[in-house]
Amino acid sequence: VSQQLKEEIRRGFAGLEEPLAGLLDMLESSSDWKGKGHSLGYYIATELQLWIKEHPAVQQSGIKLKELQARVLRILAQCPANLLDPLISIYQLHTADRNCLLGHVSHLYHKGDYKEAAILSIKLKLQPDQDVEKMCTPLLIQDKTNLVEDYVGEYPELQSKLLQILDTWCEPGFNIGDITRQYQGLSRYKPDKFNRKMLSKLVFRLLDRFNVDPALCPNVINQRHLRTLNYLFYKRFVEKTMTQENWTDHVQSTVGENRWLQGHLIQLLIRYCDLNTAARWAQCCHLPKEMLPYGVAEELQKLQIQERVEEATKPDNYEETKKKDYYQLPIPRANIHFLQTWEEAQQCWEKVLRPGQVVGIDMEWRPSFGMVGKSRVSLLQIALKDEVFLLDLPRLLEKAETESEKEKLPYFMQMLYSDAAITKLGYGMSGDLNSLAATWSALKDMDKQAQGVVDLLRVDKQNVDVLSPEQSYEEGGFRQTEKGLSLLVQHVLGKPLDKTEQLSNWEKRPLREEQILYAASDAYCLLEIYEKLCKDPASFGLSSDLTESLVGKPTVKPKAKKQLNKQEVPSPSGQQCKGPKKETSCPPPPISPKEFSVVCDNMLQGLGRYLRCLGVDVRMLENEDDHRKAAEIARQEGRVILTSGLPYQTLQSQVAEGRCFSVNCSEKAKEQAVQVLKHFNVQISLADIFSRCQ
Repeated sequence: VSQQLKEEIRRGFAGLEEPLAGLLDMLESSSDWKGKGHSLGYYIATELQLWIKEHPAVQQSGIKLKELQARVLRILAQCPANLLDPLISIYQLHTADRNCLLGHVSHLYHKGDYKEAAILSIKLKLQPDQDVEKMCTPLLIQDKTNLVEDYVGEYPELQSKLLQILDTWCEPGFNIGDITRQYQGLSRYKPDKFNRKMLSKLVFRLLDRFNVDPALCPNVINQRHLRTLNYLFYKRFVEKTMTQENWTDHVQSTVGENRWLQGHLIQLLIRYCDLNTAARWAQCCHLPKEMLPYGVAEELQKLQIQERVEEATKPDNYEETKKKDYYQLPIPRANIHFLQTWEEAQQCWEKVLRPGQVVGIDMEWRPSFGMVGKSRVSLLQIALKDEVFLLDLPRLLEKAETESEKEKLPYFMQMLYSDAAITKLGYGMSGDLNSLAATWSALKDMDKQAQGVVDLLRVDKQNVDVLSPEQSYEEGGFRQTEKGLSLLVQHVLGKPLDKTEQLSNWEKRPLREEQILYAASDAYCLLEIYEKLCKDPASFGLSSDLTESLVGKPTVKPKAKKQLNKQEVPSPSGQQCKGPKKETSCPPPPISPKEFSVVCDNMLQGLGRYLRCLGVDVRMLENEDDHRKAAEIARQEGRVILTSGLPYQTLQSQVAEGRCFSVNCSEKAKEQAVQVLKHFNVQISLADIFSRCQ
């Protein structure tokens, strides 16, 4: 705004007997300020706001102010968002009668001005006196989720209430249509976007943004875990790209002790495996017989009889024999110390922070596959030559009442990791330090300051060819393949680690004896590995100067290999087989998008939306749909299947030749669309674009 205009506005205010009433007279007699953007009315109002600060005597109070507030409320009903703040400030609306303000917002709401009602409520901080469900529902149906987030942003109680409401709507069997029907006349009505998928995404975004306990949303959390479970079964039994061991680990941590998920697990096992496998899992989960289908309950009874017979004939020294198969701690049980107080921790630190000391460090946390947020460390293990210290971090955090106590652990860890005179042993230490930083924010950049770190993961990375192939052991009828640190322990020390307790609930107290021994072994074995590698590095393919091979900054655990490209699948021999070669025959005759109908697999929803914009008749699978549903839809409705990767191999055999096309998943939706249109010779005209409902 020019200086000349500002001066003119200020001279005008100075010449008025009542400038506050004068502004309202001007706004009531003009419509210039009602449009979008910065109007003349906006500039005059913002200049008056500044002018009042310099001339506080013009401020009104009492009955006169109430009259002005009543007038300004009528203007606010038509007011653009940029005028709200100046008018609220000039007419001191925060001091106005709260019932009057609530009544005005209610009037806007009942007129159908839901967005305006919400914005004004946020500006006047009226949310605690309003019904959060009533205010937010129409906004969600209009796809105004950002406004909903702002509405509850400063009120933890409302955040929790909103999350509980959204979770109720995601309950199996709840009909979302019952909500949308109430708002059918709504402008910008978007019921297609108001669905469980959108609500679920919103819930997770709010949980993350407001740091709310996920336990408030059991339906959404359970549904996400169920999707994870379905995905794990797909990876293991359809794609066959996941090992039994990894699959078992992830299924256990996904299902946990949740009875509802355990019931779904049994149903999936019946569908993909057999009754015996379902019965074994039912036994592991301690499921009551009344929860089990008849066939599974019958199979479980047979298993229990068989186990009783085996128990009766088991040798007396069975446990001792089993122990001989795994690495055993060479120190007495009395030398493993479980520390829960700061006094005990202080004694540990005095022993650890000695120059020339070699320490093995490991950490445990509760498995969090499919959960919200980062894992927090539950147990920190520090091993010395003659003893192991297990620090109970949740308890120590709980007891850190003063600021100085809260800084003790970060200070100790910084001293330990920055001291080059102390050798720190770990396995994939970057992952551990990231989890530790999530537990204690003061430790955020500690991995950058680390010195004297020996990451034994480098042995695996450097010496894949030297170390022998993976070996397997039979245990209780299940095949257990050694991997990671356990495999390294087996190669260097002769016996693998017993990883039975790896997926324990490390937050639960008291820890079981098996957990304590497992945790101590994980840290102590690093000392023994290091000692043996130092004595004879050449036999393990390391340079004679071991520090050259190992000592350095923590290494990040190697990422999984890049996903296979389109139409490349592993063959039984381990080589990659290319998909079908491009056809060299003449291209098909040109067709319009209206004549081209497709079904997009669930990993190609972006492509589906793009093709629909171009006028193509598109159906898309939902995230939870099995890929095989695409073949059913294609056969019933005469559609072409668009898919990618391994599902292409399955789906192409279920439809006629040329009716299934594999898209390159690594490309963006636009490039994918060009590839599809070119292959099927679909000719797009200007009239086709946005010719279909989006």
